[in-house]
Amino acid sequence: MSTAPLHLYIGSKNRSSWSLRPWLAMSHAGVPFEEHLIGYELPDWVDRVAQHSPTRKVPALRHGELVVWESLAICEYVAELFPGAKLWPEGREARAVARSVSCEMHAGFMDMRRELSMDIARRHPRRELSGAAARDVARVLEIFRDCRARFGQGGPFLFGAFSIADAMFAPVVTRLLTYDVEIDDTARAYTATITSLPAMARWSAAAAEEVRVNPHIVAPPSVL
Repeated sequence: MSTAPLHLYIGSKNRSSWSLRPWLAMSHAGVPFEEHLIGYELPDWVDRVAQHSPTRKVPALRHGELVVWESLAICEYVAELFPGAKLWPEGREARAVARSVSCEMHAGFMDMRRELSMDIARRHPRRELSGAAARDVARVLEIFRDCRARFGQGGPFLFGAFSIADAMFAPVVTRLLTYDVEIDDTARAYTATITSLPAMARWSAAAAEEVRVNPHIVAPPSVL
């Protein structure tokens, strides 16, 4: 295994939901890494990212000569590098479901993402969602209830202890808060669990500072 340091390249902390996922998994687990934030406000953002990511998007993880892109792939790689961090549930059934919901999050919920884009530092009035986005939200709440009921006895996270699944759904938690989405008691408790994480608090504070300095920051077209 390479002894080189891990370098994580990320975008805006207020807007880049995909950057948050591996950053939170690594930070909460105590995995040592060097953070490189490439601000969305930079006019040459795409060119800068292209130096580190073959997709010209963030996040990207560099470990020696190896580059890993895509949030879930980064989380999987880190879980293998640091098995002691236990980033997946130990039980086979729980681990299978955790991977299933993580992949579902990675590949789906397009309407919810489009209508409720991540905007951690702001609060927007509740809005009427399209039928498709409402179904996405309902599915998220169903996942929270199912995972907590079946596997959550050992702690406050989806599978009891913190896992990659929680990192994958953390940006969704912020969306529920930002847009004052109506949620049930299970989701409300889970939202409090995620937002109270010290790592999540640090990310949110940095997101607020981004907005204070540049309130009009938006994502480059390449990441939309």
